Amino acid sequence: MTILQTRPTRTGQTTSSLRAPGLDWLLMAASLALVALGTLLVWSATSTRADLTGGDADAYLRKQLVNVAIGLVLMVAVMATDHRWVRILAPLAYVASVGGLVMVLVAGSTINGSRSWLQVGGMSIQPSEFAKLAVVIGMALVVAERTERRWGRTVGSLEVVAMLAIAGVPAALILLQPDLGTMLVLSATVFGVLAIAGAGRLWLGGLTLGAVAGAAVAVAGGVLKPYQVDRFLAFTNPDLDPRGAGYNVEQARIAVGNGGLFGQGLFEGSQTRSGFVPEQHTDFIFTVAGEELGLVGAGVLILLLAVVIWRALAISAQAGDLFGRVAAAGIACWFGFQAFQNIGMCLGIMPVTGVPLPFVSYGGSSLFAGMLALGLLQNIHLRSTTPRHQGR
Repeated sequence: MTILQTRPTRTGQTTSSLRAPGLDWLLMAASLALVALGTLLVWSATSTRADLTGGDADAYLRKQLVNVAIGLVLMVAVMATDHRWVRILAPLAYVASVGGLVMVLVAGSTINGSRSWLQVGGMSIQPSEFAKLAVVIGMALVVAERTERRWGRTVGSLEVVAMLAIAGVPAALILLQPDLGTMLVLSATVFGVLAIAGAGRLWLGGLTLGAVAGAAVAVAGGVLKPYQVDRFLAFTNPDLDPRGAGYNVEQARIAVGNGGLFGQGLFEGSQTRSGFVPEQHTDFIFTVAGEELGLVGAGVLILLLAVVIWRALAISAQAGDLFGRVAAAGIACWFGFQAFQNIGMCLGIMPVTGVPLPFVSYGGSSLFAGMLALGLLQNIHLRSTTPRHQGR
């Protein structure tokens, strides 16, 4: 991606040169480091699990490397797309994600109590992962189209209602699956987008109270499925059912505690090699880092995630238009809350809800959505830092 730039010579004439605008290399390095580390952790978590691999210790490594390759292609494609096309294609991306969520309810597969997956050939696709990004860019586009010409004006009630409507359709479809973990991440992301866009305090306060009241009604009215209620009870007291709902949390805490300061060594974790932690290559991938890399290695992983979120917020602050500002901040909210939720449930400070760790957990859908978001962040950054034509 290059631009033509002119500069004056000693004779007063101008010459042309091609200048390549800089990427946010810190964001790129941190995200690729997370992907590389995650691939190693997935390999470690599955290499001794014959029940998962069918005896092929490298099966999940090869699958994840294919996912990484596809994710990189998607990231570069979005990064290289002209920003005008990004805004034109945003509604199509939103409609496609809603269509995927509808297809899940019609012909999806049920895994771990949630009807969240579509089988496409030999690949399982989880449309709710893409819905997170679609909601962010959809809300950003709505507020940008309505308020860009009135930058200093607070987002009004009409804009807030429109943004909530954009988020409400995917949210309702996700609740029908039901996928409580994705719903929590989506709710936090929507709240963050509204706050960054400039929604009034009354709206933000009202939405917070509404969410609390809705959660209370869901629990009291039996809306949540029994296994979801059990997970929350196990969160409040893991010893309540250590061989049932509390098993995941208890084994995760043991695995993390086994790591000590420097860990037991990659591929050497006792809990990991024994397969005691369920879903360790997906939802509980952080426990592999804690056990095998220790406090230091897990701390590095968290630091890399913090760098990605920081750079997303920095890109938001430097964005040259409202769409870029809101979209980048929304992505930061999404990554931040999802990482906190995932790591928190591994440490026992958040309930088990089944959300992947961004860029680290095994799975194509989560990685593809994350890489698309990274491509969008770089696209916004390139547009914000591209020098204007000089020499006129």
